[in-house]
Amino acid sequence: MTKREELEAERVALQRTLDGQRTQAERNRLGQFATPPRLAASVVESALKLLPSTTRVRFLDPAFGTGSFYSALLGLVDSPHLRHAMGFEIDKEFGLTAAKLWHSSGLNLHIADFTLARVPTDPAAKPNLLICNPPYVRHHHLDRDVKMRLQVTVKHRLGIEVSGLSGLYCYFMLMSHAWMADDGVAAWLVPSEFMDVGYGQAIKHYLLRQVELLRIHRFNPADVQFEDALVSSSVVWLRNRQPMPDQTVLFSYGGSIEAPATERLVSADELRLERKWTRFPTRAPRAESACARLGDFFVIRRGIATGANGSFIMTREQARERGLPAECLRPILPSPRHLATDEVLASKDGAPRTEPQLVLLDCRLPEDRVRDEHPPLWRYFEKIRPDVAGRYLCTRRTPWYAQERRPAAPFLCTYIVRATARPFRFILNHSQATAANVYLLLYPKPFAARALEADPGLKRQVWQALNRCASNTMLDEGRVYGGDLHKLEPGELARVPADHLLEVLPTLPETEPAFRSLFAEAVVRDAHPRRRVAVGKRVRRMPTRRRRPAD
Repeated sequence: MTKREELEAERVALQRTLDGQRTQAERNRLGQFATPPRLAASVVESALKLLPSTTRVRFLDPAFGTGSFYSALLGLVDSPHLRHAMGFEIDKEFGLTAAKLWHSSGLNLHIADFTLARVPTDPAAKPNLLICNPPYVRHHHLDRDVKMRLQVTVKHRLGIEVSGLSGLYCYFMLMSHAWMADDGVAAWLVPSEFMDVGYGQAIKHYLLRQVELLRIHRFNPADVQFEDALVSSSVVWLRNRQPMPDQTVLFSYGGSIEAPATERLVSADELRLERKWTRFPTRAPRAESACARLGDFFVIRRGIATGANGSFIMTREQARERGLPAECLRPILPSPRHLATDEVLASKDGAPRTEPQLVLLDCRLPEDRVRDEHPPLWRYFEKIRPDVAGRYLCTRRTPWYAQERRPAAPFLCTYIVRATARPFRFILNHSQATAANVYLLLYPKPFAARALEADPGLKRQVWQALNRCASNTMLDEGRVYGGDLHKLEPGELARVPADHLLEVLPTLPETEPAFRSLFAEAVVRDAHPRRRVAVGKRVRRMPTRRRRPAD
């Protein structure tokens, strides 16, 4: 065993020890998920191939950890070709451990916050190889002042506005640009969600406009790369130079970086038009259609996020035992796995005929009135306060125990599922029960609500039409996470094609011109060539929906 191999074995053991000293919740909050050694070696090797063979490497890892990428680099680059190496690690315990481990290797390790570090002004000091698995810290774990500082810094350096919903890894990618040498190469191991979500627009803008995006490899979501995190992973390679007008990007998927299951070149023009990059390389660019969408018929909202389901959702029996007042209780549906059928019937009082019978504790009275008027409820709030009142969602409510307004919806859709023959389910709800955020709630728009009120039998027909929405289309509109979990946000469900609903709800007063207009005998020239929908020998033209470019 070589000296480097001995150090790597020691590093892996130290990594396990340090990880074991923190709870899973602490590591989630800090975004600490170590890169597996084999994956680290694969990422480093692929990045080195993008540099000229004679290059003397100047290496930087802005989120060093114990040094998985640095260890892989030492195993692939001999001393004459490694000019210098630098790392940043904000966690003092990790940093001191790594500094002791690599002290004789020439590593310049800063135990500091990379986002606060001063950018080198000497071009010779800037790294030409940057490889990083940035901290996966969700936006709600970022201090408000820190988030504002990061946004201002990115705006100043790149002119890019970053959404407040962005995770810390987005800021790392954007802020590192100023550190890179001209023609330097970077490889980022990041969640693939940026390719689908709204806050990923800043990253897409950067990748398409300010660097040469070389390749994106997305691992199969069922093949989780991190043992302790259900995240769909991807690797992004880029070069610090302006892209060419005819730029193409290699997208690969599945298998390994060296031997992907499938791959294809995608033009930058296609990427600017496509809002969900995860469709590549397994599917062709999306053809913009002129069909009706679910959002044309429904206002779609996510179910209630209580912040502490175990405290605010309970059975009716538990509520009675606690002496909770009936006026502070609302019926709520159980999770989809507890629904025996996709049709929820109702009792005479409007409660759902489901098992278990659940209620939501929803009180908007101020604390002094609860204390004076409802002593049992006050005692319950005092009991749960230490564990619940300080949670993220509860701190943003007044009072902290109040819940979101979500009236009962006649139609619901499951929110997060695993890919199966019929992954997403539409639920027909006859009850007055609301639902938690494991559902999406579909509220008919005024014209549809009027039609449903006028013809009660129409409700079932609409439900049957909803179940005709193609599963593959719904999966295509959603996003995917590690473990092959698929999720649909309200805006994504709203974009699902729904022409078949026109057969059930044929009249759309608010949007009549959009669905009852121009038929032509030949192909109609439109503002976008993809916006042509053939109907027999005729072509129907729909008003152009403006499409936000990915950059």
